[in-house]
Amino acid sequence: MFLWRNNTSHDQENDSLQHESKINELKATIGPLSGHSLQFCNDACFRRYLDARNWNVDKAKKMLEETIKWRSTYKPEEICWHEVAVEGETGKIYRANFHDRQGRTVLILRPGMQNTKSIDNQMRHLTYLIENAILNLPEGQEQMAWLIDFTGLSINNTPPIKSARDTVNILQNHYPERLAVAFLYNPPRIFEAFWKIVKYFLDAKTFQKVKFVYPKDNDSVELMRSYFDDENLPTEFGGRAILKYDHEEFSKLMTEDDAKAASFWGFDKKLQQAVNGHHGADGAPSPVS
Repeated sequence: MFLWRNNTSHDQENDSLQHESKINELKATIGPLSGHSLQFCNDACFRRYLDARNWNVDKAKKMLEETIKWRSTYKPEEICWHEVAVEGETGKIYRANFHDRQGRTVLILRPGMQNTKSIDNQMRHLTYLIENAILNLPEGQEQMAWLIDFTGLSINNTPPIKSARDTVNILQNHYPERLAVAFLYNPPRIFEAFWKIVKYFLDAKTFQKVKFVYPKDNDSVELMRSYFDDENLPTEFGGRAILKYDHEEFSKLMTEDDAKAASFWGFDKKLQQAVNGHHGADGAPSPVS
């Protein structure tokens, strides 16, 4: 027994050393960075990209370079709440006021509450909230959880395939290993055909994180409760908490978070200009824990 434990400890130590070596190798291949790219690419970031590509340095390098290029043009750190607030009026996506049992930030998604037509702006709104969720992760935690509520979803407001594909692209390719689990609660039959297409956009790791929960399926309900406390979980997801989205209150919270993000990215001066000229801040949540 002692020998088994000793060997296990030794293997773990070897894995740790190998991973550290891979991180250093990836750093070297990426080369010198500056500005926001330097802030984004810390050791934890390198580790996530390597983990997403099974510790293959070449594949992780390609993936990270594509994200750096995307961030330099899309500028997610410069999206601010007042620019996307219209997308949030119905509460179709928002950060919950509770965490899961591991302390992870929770995003609640309600596709049946879609209120706009512009997919581009919908993706900016989603990106903003992903970054905001990361900003609000507790120390030592790198992942978030998604709860998806299908109330109100019908054939008339089912998201277009392009919207789903863009969502998957952003989450998988530019925020790898940020999603811990996504619970799809009691999806209607209309979602089945949609899912048959969407699942082909998911890589194997992301696919394994998607969990379907049906109220009459005890195993799926118990799995969900292993992640969430009933007292926190909204009734829409089988819990006891009353779910109520207040757009005005949420907007105030996001504006406060914009100030924190602006401080991190060095947008303090821009923030002051935005506060003077808009109902929000010209900054965005940090993508770094």
